[in-house]
Amino acid sequence: MAKRIIKIDPKSALPKYRQIINSVLQAIEKKTLKKGDQIPSINQICAEFNLSRDTVMLAFSELKSKKVLYSQPGKGYYILTTEFQPEENIFVLFDELNAFKEDLYNSLISNLKGKANIDIYFHHFNYKVFKNLITESVGHFTSYVIMPATFENSSILLSKIPREKVFILDRMKADLKAYPVVYQDFENDFFDALTQGAELLRKYRKLIFVNQGGKEPYERVRGFERFCNLNGFEHQVIKSIDGIRPELYEAYFLTSDRDMVEMVKTAKKYNYKIGKKFGIVSFNDTMLKEVVAGGITTISTDFAEMGKTLADMVINRKNIQVRNPSKLIIRHSL
Repeated sequence: MAKRIIKIDPKSALPKYRQIINSVLQAIEKKTLKKGDQIPSINQICAEFNLSRDTVMLAFSELKSKKVLYSQPGKGYYILTTEFQPEENIFVLFDELNAFKEDLYNSLISNLKGKANIDIYFHHFNYKVFKNLITESVGHFTSYVIMPATFENSSILLSKIPREKVFILDRMKADLKAYPVVYQDFENDFFDALTQGAELLRKYRKLIFVNQGGKEPYERVRGFERFCNLNGFEHQVIKSIDGIRPELYEAYFLTSDRDMVEMVKTAKKYNYKIGKKFGIVSFNDTMLKEVVAGGITTISTDFAEMGKTLADMVINRKNIQVRNPSKLIIRHSL
């Protein structure tokens, strides 16, 4: 009976559990299976195809999460509906929503091309929220896209989800190296951008990196200090611009958009010529930064490309680790 419904190609690179899922969906499309029909049991499939129970259970669990199957204890698995959801039902957990994360999300949606449903959540750098959202989501989705932010030991929490369903976004973390990821290389992205703009930076006597810490990646400090030390730039790392009076021929690198606006206002107050005798560089490009103060120079990862890469990884189940491209976008402020 099982071979009438389930088709397994031992030479295929497609995982066996994925072949079981596809077989059931194809049988529904061909109307071989109808609503309320019982499908072959786990034991039947295991015996006829020499598969492990875990492999078949993984397939059945995903079909249940898609709401294609339901189970009756002691009886078996049945077709719940022939109007099943798209191929993927994705849980997306971002740290926060802002203009560039919106670009990332829109790119993900666009590149999934209607092949998935997405439920998006935000943890706002609160570990309790992060933990609760993941715990409550287990078993309800076919894929999980997680931004782990600066949280430590996330692997313990994520171990509750089958590893092949999890995709890490934005940060490469030591405890999550076993997972597929699209990440920013914060240290080298900053170092490479500074190297690209080195000639422009020569007119400034001092480079100042305002890094608030907390949710901001500490790796950027390493990239900044490495560049300055290698190239002989006087430099300083500070946590806040409060109480700071900028001097002429200083260039400020700002992680906070609020700090960027305050620095533009300060330059105007003291009549500093931005981009000539006073430099401002912001992180994470947005449309607004194209026009503020004649154009703010940015160091930014390509969030649209990040969404495109992630969509491809999820749809095609690619277990890869990809460094997302980043660049220095030079405008008037440098």
